[in-house]
Amino acid sequence: MNTVVSHLLAANWWLILLRGFAAIVFGILAFAWPGATLLTLIILYGAYVAADGALAIAAAVRGGTMVPRWWLVLVGAISLIAAAATFFYPGLTALLLITLIGIWSVARGITEIVGAMQVRKEIDNEWLLILEGILSVLFGLFVLMRPGQGALALIWVIGAFAIAEGALLVGFAFRLRRHRPVT
Repeated sequence: MNTVVSHLLAANWWLILLRGFAAIVFGILAFAWPGATLLTLIILYGAYVAADGALAIAAAVRGGTMVPRWWLVLVGAISLIAAAATFFYPGLTALLLITLIGIWSVARGITEIVGAMQVRKEIDNEWLLILEGILSVLFGLFVLMRPGQGALALIWVIGAFAIAEGALLVGFAFRLRRHRPVT
């Protein structure tokens, strides 16, 4: 299985390269416009849950069958309440969003460390992916331990994390590009 995984990673090295470039671009934009980055995240989330709520209610109303659709109305109402809360209380939304980013970063980092250890026998010196996973875990823990210091300040940390993560993923992608799996 490890041979299959390393072969798939090597065959799709360019996707990891694109992930790295996307992270670097995001990081640069976060540094350039930290306030706009946070506000954009909040607005996009609010718009998404508002659309989700409206569409869920529309699906319930337009269902046309005898199948119970009360749950769609409930999902829609919850989403619309979340959208209203997002727009009326953007500070609370920012805090919750930062907490979610922290949890995601820890879980993602742990998963990447485990994944790197899985392919370690197939690809020499997988320290780049392990280091990226460790960086992700440390970043997530920092965000979770200090959310009250201000979401705007964390945007700068997010930007630095994204650039560092992107650079590590770019390095890992080029290592994969040179990798020839043992058959």
